[in-house]
This record gives sequence, C-alpha cells and structure tokens, in this order.
Amino acid sequence: MNISDVAKKTGLTSKAIRFYEEKGLVTPPLRSENGYRSYTSKHIDELMLLRQSRQVGFNLDECREMVALFNNPERHSADVKARTLDKVAEIEAHIRELNIMRTRLLELAASCPGDDSADCPIINNLAGCCHSVKPVVKSGA
Repeated sequence: MNISDVAKKTGLTSKAIRFYEEKGLVTPPLRSENGYRSYTSKHIDELMLLRQSRQVGFNLDECREMVALFNNPERHSADVKARTLDKVAEIEAHIRELNIMRTRLLELAASCPGDDSADCPIINNLAGCCHSVKPVVKSGA
C-alpha cells in the first residue's frame, strides 16, 4: 500500500505520516526497489492509534508510549488505563486554569466602562497600576 492509500484510510495527510515516521512514532515501512514506502495493515493501525491519541490530547511522547504499548503483546491494560487517567487529570487541571483566566477576564471587562475615555481599568490592572492614566495636555503656543 502506498502513502496516498494510507492517508485516505487514516484521515492523515501524507506530510503527517512522514512526520510520524521521521519522529520514530510508527514502525518504519519497507522500501521498494524504487525507494517508495510500502505500508501494511499494521501501519494503518499504528497511524489510526496516533491520530485518535492526538485528538484526545496526548502529546507526541505520550503517543510514542501508546504505540509501544499497542505493539507490546505483553502489555497490561492497567498501564494504558493509568496513562489515560493521567491525561484526564492533566486536562482537568488545564480546564481549572482556563476557568480562572476566564473569570479574571470577565471581572476585568466588568470593571471597564468601555467608553471613549483613555482611562482603562483593564490596562491599569494588567500593568499593575493603581492610578488612572492622565492624558498629556499640550500648552498653547
């Protein structure tokens, strides 16, 4: 099977497939005499695992571990579950951080009149200022 066939079956681009190969995330495909890559159903499985793992938030190193587990017939589902639950905890922590940022931004927006004035509580707060910005008044010449 050639790379365009694999791309169609996996939903990945040829570029992504080559990238995963370059990073050592999939088993290297055999090369024909003309140098073209030749893929098997094992490559399809590895690439589908990579694609799905990336979609649920695993980074490249974590994907490498998942592919290694996939290819290890002596793996333990407990190891896969532990990695998955670790990723869930990481995502939950990120969600908490995002909610804190969202709350702060909403508080900042609520403090700002949003008018034509140069005085902006959002800028003042983010800059750590505790006073209003006074416009510079030019004296008449």
